[in-house]
Amino acid sequence: MKKLKCASFSTELDIIDVESTFTRGLPGFSIVGLANSTIKESTERVKATLLSQNFSFPAQKITINLSPSDIPKNGSHFDLAIAILILFQKENLDDFFVFGELGLDGSIKSTASLFSILLFLSAKIQNAKVVVPKAIAQKASMIPNLTIYSLENLTEAMDFFKEKNYENYHINNAHPLFENAIELNSQKYIKNIIYPYDFKEVKGQENAKFACIIAALGMHNILFEGSPGSGKSMCAKRLPFIMPPQSLKEILAQNAYKSLNSLDDDFSASRVFRSPHHTSTRASIFGGGAKSAKIGELALANGGVLFFDEFPHFSKQIIESLREPLEDFKILISRVNTKVIYETKFLFACAQNPCPCGNLFSKSLACRCQEMEIKKYKNKISSPILDRIDLYVAMDEISHEDKTSLTSKQMSEMVFKGFLFQKQRKQEEFNAKLNDEQMKQYCILDSTANEILQKAISSYNLSQRGINKTIKVARTIADLEQSELILKTHILKALSFRMRTT
Repeated sequence: MKKLKCASFSTELDIIDVESTFTRGLPGFSIVGLANSTIKESTERVKATLLSQNFSFPAQKITINLSPSDIPKNGSHFDLAIAILILFQKENLDDFFVFGELGLDGSIKSTASLFSILLFLSAKIQNAKVVVPKAIAQKASMIPNLTIYSLENLTEAMDFFKEKNYENYHINNAHPLFENAIELNSQKYIKNIIYPYDFKEVKGQENAKFACIIAALGMHNILFEGSPGSGKSMCAKRLPFIMPPQSLKEILAQNAYKSLNSLDDDFSASRVFRSPHHTSTRASIFGGGAKSAKIGELALANGGVLFFDEFPHFSKQIIESLREPLEDFKILISRVNTKVIYETKFLFACAQNPCPCGNLFSKSLACRCQEMEIKKYKNKISSPILDRIDLYVAMDEISHEDKTSLTSKQMSEMVFKGFLFQKQRKQEEFNAKLNDEQMKQYCILDSTANEILQKAISSYNLSQRGINKTIKVARTIADLEQSELILKTHILKALSFRMRTT
């Protein structure tokens, strides 16, 4: 039995062993192992291609097994691995991942999903040796953790596997982004140094800017409420550029999700920002489709910022469907043929006016709304959703005397300092994404802070989720001040950003 490696994407990236056997019996060629119709068609493509290359099939029964056999597999990128196993039935093959679709003329072609698979593979397997079509080799070589070999046709494949001329086909082209990586706890991080949107353009709003620093460092969900033109959207759009540096794994996962949506892969150091319009459909935001489970805005925002402007204008169904992704940090898209789980560890930012006309907080403009209209507008956002918001910011009214203060670069440095403090205690997750066990380990309150929190539980009507979120926000504030313990001042500041829902 001979074996090569390949991969397929179902609920996650699965490593597939492509195995071959030649047994006595009536000549035949079959593929087993829960392969879909695309792979089943490989029998005809591979047979026609090999015959066109003057290959004589042995008078034996050829069986190709895709293992593990209980995982559904799809994609025409299995062609090359299957052909190589047939061509070199008597040769010893080294341990390679082999991808490529075969043309009937012996050419090796790329597929639409191949780059996504390679990105997920690089995040899962360290230093994998990968054979890819020449058409995608240069782009694939920018992916770290992979050793890329480029093949254009079956003639080159025969030279590569039979003569073992590996260096002749090796592609070496490291992406310049990774040259200035920072190493922390054996992980590489890439820091953003470009600020196309700068907080220096936001006049005044000192409290909102401090809340943005907290949200960025801990990846806390944040709600901006204020009059039109007060800077809600401006603050949200600048958040991704002050967030902590991305790890190599995060950049790869982000680009893998982008490639699933047919977006260009840029390996940018800045975190992703997604802002769907309030008229967007539920399927476009959460993912789905009639037959296949396509990626949506929530998954595309993974690792970055998902911004809902004019939050109450989104449909009630969309707003309420946010509960599970904001709590479990993942979303399951289930269809008849496919079930896919995507991570949703993003910073959720949203903005709303205080009333339908927007002038409720204004000191210079009169509010035209009736009390029932305001109540109806506010009730679009339910208490369970508001309970999942870590930080509530009431925007100040802007005056011509307001000046700029903190820049994005200064805020980014403050966040980075707090990020280094987190890494010193070997913490992997952002504060907002810590589970209960991790909270016990990293979120330790001193006695005074604990007393303040106990008093606040009744006065703020905090649920258990609200208590945890308050502690996590306080942990982030403590990180900004380089404090090992959560102190009284940290709890008080965290409570000042807590929205009262009753």
